[in-house]
Amino acid sequence: MAIELIIFDLDGTLVDSCEDIRVALNYCFEKRGIEGFSKEEVRRMVGEGVNRLIEKALLARKVSLPFKEMIECFINYYSQHIADFSRLYPGVIETLEELREIKKVVISNKLTELSIKTLESLGIIKFFSFIAGSDFFPEKKPSPLPFIETMKRFKVLPDETLVVGDSELDIEAGKLAGVKTIAVTYGYRNRDLLKNADFVIDKFSDLVRIVKSL
Repeated sequence: MAIELIIFDLDGTLVDSCEDIRVALNYCFEKRGIEGFSKEEVRRMVGEGVNRLIEKALLARKVSLPFKEMIECFINYYSQHIADFSRLYPGVIETLEELREIKKVVISNKLTELSIKTLESLGIIKFFSFIAGSDFFPEKKPSPLPFIETMKRFKVLPDETLVVGDSELDIEAGKLAGVKTIAVTYGYRNRDLLKNADFVIDKFSDLVRIVKSL
């Protein structure tokens, strides 16, 4: 059965946004006199949304700060500097162009507004028919609900859908939704966390080969 819909993760899959996230996080911590984070530390913490990012960061530095204020600080700073350093991964534009006949959406654990702003800033929002962040559905990845509701929206079956992401959250959500999953190895997670995916690719452009084979 031909693929009718591809559901993409955002950070670590389409876009390397780690440095902008790190700078925003460090701004909020360092202004309070707390040591910032390395890029590797941030890579390990991202993927579950802003609330979990701040929770993990506070735990890592063993500090207690006003949680809501830290979230607001991060969102305010990050939204103003969302693509200072963020870049598309190699082959993203060319691959999306090649797959232009297939419906494409972005389902991210980033907030919807920030997801849209990221895609706009990097010039690829035109490729996507629908964009939803962690605040769009009642549940977020690894819950399958965002994928299930998106398939309903586009009237496609699980057999006609692919999920592409860089983390175990994407794979778990995809499996629970009955969808084939493709894990990318160049993102924010170690390869050993991606072993349950149906396919594993090292380059974004490898996606075309898999889509054509299904």
